Amino acid sequence: MFFPERIQSIKRSDNVLEIGPGGNPHPRSDILLEMEFDDEKEAEIQRSNTPPLITDKKIIYYNGTHFPFKSKEFDYVICSHVLEHVENIELFLNELVRVACRGYIEFPTIYYDYLYNVPTHKTMLIYKNGIIWYLPKENTPIAQSKPITDFFYKTLELRYSGIIQDLKQFFFQGFEWNEDIKFKKAERLEEITYNLMEINLHKKERKSIKKKLLLEFDRLLEKTKITKF
Repeated sequence: MFFPERIQSIKRSDNVLEIGPGGNPHPRSDILLEMEFDDEKEAEIQRSNTPPLITDKKIIYYNGTHFPFKSKEFDYVICSHVLEHVENIELFLNELVRVACRGYIEFPTIYYDYLYNVPTHKTMLIYKNGIIWYLPKENTPIAQSKPITDFFYKTLELRYSGIIQDLKQFFFQGFEWNEDIKFKKAERLEEITYNLMEINLHKKERKSIKKKLLLEFDRLLEKTKITKF
């Protein structure tokens, strides 16, 4: 989770569900909901190769369709970095609204996925004008960029995150919702991108990003023993 400070409306008495907590559940979560996988290797891939979750909190496993809870069983639901793994976005979001009154959603934008093309991500997303816009990855031409995205994905595996930290306000979005979640399937890439007029990077930030890009590139070349020309 990149923006934990945006979770602001959980009350002391709230019953809180967290979906897909990975290896680090939110401290305020009461119940955890996880996907049930056929083998541990698949589960490890889905949680980005982090160690298995060890917790005293109750964990409930489900098959990825309807959540195994009654309507409005929870006051609040946390769903951080799960939506991009989901194929049936409409079912999933409707289930969030069904089981809880309020919640928090966080996910990577198309800019993050177009740079790294994380294999387990199935859907590209953006939140703008109060609507979650989504587009299945298979409906984009990203596969044509695989020789390039493979390089940047390698930097993720080697834990280089300077670019991500510098651009996290553009790479990720997180927001609270109340009572309802509006969503719409995009037909074109332009519908899930930012308005460039709204992008504002200060000169100092631009220099920092350029420096980190060059530094991470040099480190990766050294790590992978690639010869520079």
